[in-house]
Amino acid sequence: MCRQYHRPGMPTPTEIRLHQKSRVLEITFDDGRQFRLSYEYLRVFSPSAEVRGHGPGQEVLQTGKRDVEIRSVEPVGSYAIQPTFSDGHATGIYSWDYLYELGVEQEARWASYLKQLAAAGQSR
Repeated sequence: MCRQYHRPGMPTPTEIRLHQKSRVLEITFDDGRQFRLSYEYLRVFSPSAEVRGHGPGQEVLQTGKRDVEIRSVEPVGSYAIQPTFSDGHATGIYSWDYLYELGVEQEARWASYLKQLAAAGQSR
C-alpha cells in the first residue's frame, strides 16, 4: 500500500540521481541504504490509480515498458517525487516511504511481476 505522506521515523532520501544511459534512479537514504531502481521497475509499480486501480484486485498489468525513460522528476512537497515517463505516464506520486519499500522489496516484486507477465502471455 502506498503511503502518500512520510511517516515519522522512516528513512528519508539524502540523494536522488537519475542515470539516463542505464535508465536507473539511484536513491540513498539517511539510514545508509542505497537502491538502484530501474525506470522500468518504477513505471511498472507506479502508485497511480491508472496502474494500481481503485482497490484490491483492480491492478492493471503493465506491459511493454522495458525501454521506458524518465523525462523529468518534480518534487512533491517534502515527502515525494513525481516522475514523467517517456510513455506519457505522469500521475504517480512516489513517497519516500514507497520508494524505500520498492527498494527493500525489489527482488520479490520483480520476480512476481515476471511471473504475472508469463502467465498473461505478455512481455516486458
